Amino acid sequence: MAKILAIYGSPRRKGNTATLLDHAVEGAVSDGAEVEKVILRDCKISPCLEIYGCKKDGRCVIQDDFQALYDKMLESQGLMLASPIFFYSVSALAKCLIDRCQSLWVKKYWIDKVSPGRWTATRKGLFISVGATQGKKLFDGPLLTVKYFFDVLDMELYRTVLFRGLDFEGDVLQHPEYLSAAREAGQDLARALSR
Repeated sequence: MAKILAIYGSPRRKGNTATLLDHAVEGAVSDGAEVEKVILRDCKISPCLEIYGCKKDGRCVIQDDFQALYDKMLESQGLMLASPIFFYSVSALAKCLIDRCQSLWVKKYWIDKVSPGRWTATRKGLFISVGATQGKKLFDGPLLTVKYFFDVLDMELYRTVLFRGLDFEGDVLQHPEYLSAAREAGQDLARALSR
């Protein structure tokens, strides 16, 4: 059974990305995966303070909710991250989490001395995002950020679910095809992890 961590990075509990992630989780569970949900809005996670306490063993020294999440991320086979777009990037909640994973970067590339680009992905990640505008480059920045976030977790960015033109809470409900796409992505991730 695949073990997946689903991280809700939206400041809204019932926002469009949260709704899409709910459908992706349903899809993964329907395909036999065990999914644990984490709502970043409910966590107390400091930004990275760049004090490099992680140079000792790759573990962040700031004691807050990130510590438990650090372990959950490393224990999971797959990860789903959902975040709306804010100024062509992920939400502040998601970015705080990602920045705290600098400790994992330190562990991988400084302590363990892994050569960049010379590692094999052992796990898979799914990124779900929506933005209000129709901007051509709307997802360019977030995709690069998420790719490198998954890198420190030894994950490949396996799938994405990205939709433009969604802003207000509930907009996604007007697009059942988007909900189906998210559910299918969750199923696909679960299947890929079970192979």
